[in-house]
Amino acid sequence: MLSRLSFTNAAAVAAICTKPGSEISTAVSITAMKLKGKKMTDFQIPVKLYRIGEVVRYTPFTRQTIHNYTTMGLIQEIDWTEGGHRLYDESVFERLKTIQELRKTNSLVQIRKILSATDPDTDGTQRKAV
Repeated sequence: MLSRLSFTNAAAVAAICTKPGSEISTAVSITAMKLKGKKMTDFQIPVKLYRIGEVVRYTPFTRQTIHNYTTMGLIQEIDWTEGGHRLYDESVFERLKTIQELRKTNSLVQIRKILSATDPDTDGTQRKAV
């Protein structure tokens, strides 16, 4: 069983293992020694991009609504796949939440004006793909 475990954070696992000399404690010590030999450098976490189907899955909006909001300029795609699918970043979820709240008392035209007044990058037109 121990051979199938992978310890990525030896310090956290070592805190759990209190029995010196046990099989787990020995494995933790070996793993910690291996990690000390590695050079730890800064790295950048890539931004998660969502296809329209994923946006639909995580929100109450339909595919057609997401498409309409994109063409109206209420939300913007960040990029396109090679196959022509729109890609949205995580900010689209907050934007859709805002639109959902505004939709209770405003028309889509009014929402576009409100959003363009609060977001200088939004001028109500669809952004070109990167």
